[in-house]
Amino acid sequence: MITTNIEVEGRKITIESGKLAKQANGAVTVKCGETVVLVTTTAKTLENASDGFPLMIDWRDRFYAAGKFPGGFFKREGSPRASEILSARLTDRSIRPLFSSELLIDLFIYVTVLSIDDENDPDVLGIIGASAALMVSDIPFEKGPVAGVRVGKIGERLILNPTFAERKESRLDLVVAGGKDFITMIEAGANEASEDEVLDAISFGQSAINKIVEEQERMLKVVRKSEWPREERNVEQEQKVRERVGSRLKEANLIEDHEERERVVCTLYKEVEAALSEEIYKKKIYSFFEKMKKETVRRGIIEGQKRWDGRRSDEIRSITCEIGILPRIHGSALFTRGQTQGLVITTLGTTEDEQRMDEIEGKWSKRFMFHYNFPPWSTGEAKQAKAPGRREIGHGALAERAIEPVIPSQEDFPYAIRVVSEILESNGSSSMASVCGGTLSLMDAGVPIIAPVAGVAMGLVKEGDNYVVIADITGKEDRIGDMDFKVAGTEKGITALQMDIKVSGLNIEIMRNALAKAKQARLYVLKKMLEAISTSKEHVSQYAPKVLAFSIKQDRIRDLIGPGGRTIKSIIEATGAKINVTDDGKVTIFHTDEKRVNQAFDMAKYFTEEAEIGKIYTGKVMRIVGFGAFIEILPGQEGLLHISEIAPYRINSVEDFLKEGDETKVKVINIDTHGRISLSIKQLPPEER
Repeated sequence: MITTNIEVEGRKITIESGKLAKQANGAVTVKCGETVVLVTTTAKTLENASDGFPLMIDWRDRFYAAGKFPGGFFKREGSPRASEILSARLTDRSIRPLFSSELLIDLFIYVTVLSIDDENDPDVLGIIGASAALMVSDIPFEKGPVAGVRVGKIGERLILNPTFAERKESRLDLVVAGGKDFITMIEAGANEASEDEVLDAISFGQSAINKIVEEQERMLKVVRKSEWPREERNVEQEQKVRERVGSRLKEANLIEDHEERERVVCTLYKEVEAALSEEIYKKKIYSFFEKMKKETVRRGIIEGQKRWDGRRSDEIRSITCEIGILPRIHGSALFTRGQTQGLVITTLGTTEDEQRMDEIEGKWSKRFMFHYNFPPWSTGEAKQAKAPGRREIGHGALAERAIEPVIPSQEDFPYAIRVVSEILESNGSSSMASVCGGTLSLMDAGVPIIAPVAGVAMGLVKEGDNYVVIADITGKEDRIGDMDFKVAGTEKGITALQMDIKVSGLNIEIMRNALAKAKQARLYVLKKMLEAISTSKEHVSQYAPKVLAFSIKQDRIRDLIGPGGRTIKSIIEATGAKINVTDDGKVTIFHTDEKRVNQAFDMAKYFTEEAEIGKIYTGKVMRIVGFGAFIEILPGQEGLLHISEIAPYRINSVEDFLKEGDETKVKVINIDTHGRISLSIKQLPPEER
């Protein structure tokens, strides 16, 4: 058994290996507080190399970890939920850049949440556990280990691995992963944080990562690694292809016309293939040619030449924005940037449309949702469309995180909001196009967002100590480059970040440069967006439900509901409106017809209205006593009309003036601390008597 304890910012993380799951290649448990994850890794040999490193992260939350039954009809866990997929993606993106592409293995990492407390999120423990499981296994992990931490910010204080409660107060939620003095992954949501705030948080997290990594390195000293097969490089065949190509790829890269350049490169490839296909497999020729093409493009960017599509390093592709392009729906926008195009739709709903979340962390309602669809025809592929996968869920979550900070509160805008991005065409950063289109769609729907949000994807080409950060990367630049750094935010600051890399790690100075250039690019995109619509529309669509919300005292809820629900049912039947009443006294009324909403509001207020001193009511005499009469001025609310307040002179009998069942106007003259109401007729204005 191997056990190591790591003290980080006053919190202990325990990694243990050798006790559980001993038939896996590597297995560890990682514990923080009373949250425990089991991480196992297995691998098998591959005969041939694949296009990308074959790594699969399988994350499973077990509801027993929180002492709960799974919700719904089936009382066992099924396919991974969106939250599990997002946690798996965090781990995947943290460790994937650190494997050699020459390894001929199919690698699986399984994360199982065994226990969870009310403070510690298991997602960063999964990153640590995946690295540690690889470290104690016989699987090569030469560029590891890595670790992940979460950084929050409350006031001016940075907090490492904040609790669930602290995260609700934090204006920054940043997960950063990496190794000793380098970064491999960033995922963040923020409330318009500045670039300097984000960099400070990354540096703060890096110091904790270094400490966790050092402990993992100690674990490696007692582990013996096995020899796993690696792809053999055929240097001789590669050299033949290089000699045949010569300098012609470099010359082709200088051709400014995009179509002409593509034609020349295609012709060159066919010539090389025809010349060498008898002695080298076509697949190998293609692989060597693509490698050379990638090298040529990268070298051109480093040397200051124009990019493959003719742009400068900081140049954004042409942008067009349109709104209101679809009838009937509540809000729509079409955002096009180069060959990336997103049709984004906003739908407004009632509180009944909110998503009920049932996770191991607890239950809550979600009123803002962002969903992303990426059909195969958006990239010209001919294959079957499937249910949303990891990409769709991840991109939707990123766009949702980017826009959520500017969504108005439920008090200011009492709607459930669903935004759907349909990617119609894709050539780079469709998730950031979704953010831009989502903002425009919300504004078209009349959602009074706090500020418009735009997003842009930054790339990187790094050769040795030389590097160039490029703005608004295309799909090809994503493939040949070293970084995909998505940054979204308002004019004031950042709302979301996501960074994936392909190299072993990046330092903080590259991050600083990338964030500065991303801000410049983001402000440019924002300016283009605001040319289409500068502020949210004043009114929601005629097809959207009309909403009116108000609050009543909790002890008046029973008056609105009525015996057996008769009162609220009568309002619904009379108006056709939907009425939702929460336990804290918030009443929300919905209908597509604003007149019906107002009618239901008047009826609801009548049954729940509170008496006011100085206000005049028409009341009904309920009963008469020797010292006065009790008069119902509002449903369920009676006041005392004292005999001395009936007439401006002394009277001997109440019944000389009033009888049970009579209606009379009265004025509220006092409400005591116990809620008892005093009424008067004699203090009415002469014209009201």
